[in-house]
Amino acid sequence: MGGAVSAGEDNDELIDNLKEAQYIRTELVEQAFRAIDRADYYLEEFKDNAYKDLAWKHGNIHLSAPCIYSEVMEALDLQPGLSFLNLGSGTGYLSSMVGLILGPFGVNHGVELHSDVIEYAKQKLDFFIKTSDSFDKFEFCEPSFVIGNCLEISPDCTQYDRVYCGAGVQKEHEDYMKNLLKVGGILVMPLEEKLTKITRTGPSAWETKKILAVSFAPLIQPNHADSGKSRLVHLPPVAVRSLQDLARIAIRGTIKRIIHQEALSKAGNGLKSPPRFKRRRVRRRRMETIVFLDKEVFASRISNPSDDNNNSEDMEDERPDEEETKPSELKPDPPVNFLREKVLSLPLPDPLKYYLLYYREK
Repeated sequence: MGGAVSAGEDNDELIDNLKEAQYIRTELVEQAFRAIDRADYYLEEFKDNAYKDLAWKHGNIHLSAPCIYSEVMEALDLQPGLSFLNLGSGTGYLSSMVGLILGPFGVNHGVELHSDVIEYAKQKLDFFIKTSDSFDKFEFCEPSFVIGNCLEISPDCTQYDRVYCGAGVQKEHEDYMKNLLKVGGILVMPLEEKLTKITRTGPSAWETKKILAVSFAPLIQPNHADSGKSRLVHLPPVAVRSLQDLARIAIRGTIKRIIHQEALSKAGNGLKSPPRFKRRRVRRRRMETIVFLDKEVFASRISNPSDDNNNSEDMEDERPDEEETKPSELKPDPPVNFLREKVLSLPLPDPLKYYLLYYREK
């Protein structure tokens, strides 16, 4: 078995490979993928496989292959302030990446069938907020997860700007999924063995684009055998942010702007920033293989760009790397969290400082 891209040694190298293979194509999506380490969503004993371009399943816990998530994130065309619904939200990995782009004024909801997976997702979300080195680079739209079958969403629920379904959608449920969208919204879902992007262009008008050949396990049909009645899923209300939350967002934004202005001022005085560590790039031939793993399959993109024209660029990228010296000199310095340093230096009571930092451990 093989993936659509080569395995990476760490999260950054996995993202490098996804970019090289044109699965990640925009800066916003790249930033979100780099900010959240995929291995953090694996059980400890399976982390060796985290940077392979393969799906992973253990019991009810499931992660799609990185190239699938890349195509989904790109197709959703995410922007700050939008509302997002993740049907089959699973570990929360995708929802958390989406939340980094939506920002503090977005809406981020997920529906998951299994209660144990929701608990797992909440643990991983808490771990990310409290410990991630990259959290303070963003203003985060924290996802909210509810338990239930995504085919039983209450008909009076609000519509969303963006919707993703992480299971194969039967043709008879296509209209149900479309009706979850606002006009102008985008729905991405596996439909008839294709990852499909549907844009709602009017009350009864749609544009459909096939993105990638895939095969997902199908949606689980509601089971009404016990009571004969459906169990409606009620999504979280769209709540107004508290004044306290708005103040925290405004203060953190102001501090970030000050830090940015200070950095520009230093650069203007002739102070150069330290050279950025450059990873040695190795030319990898893109693999157009089909992967079968726990009922999920992914194959080559429907419209494939040619890789042949990139050979000269790769040669140019590799020459400077060959001139670099000892591996010990290539090791980058640990990243500095300037926002945290600035907040801790403010003449404020400690509880307020910790509130501004979301009570983070790092």
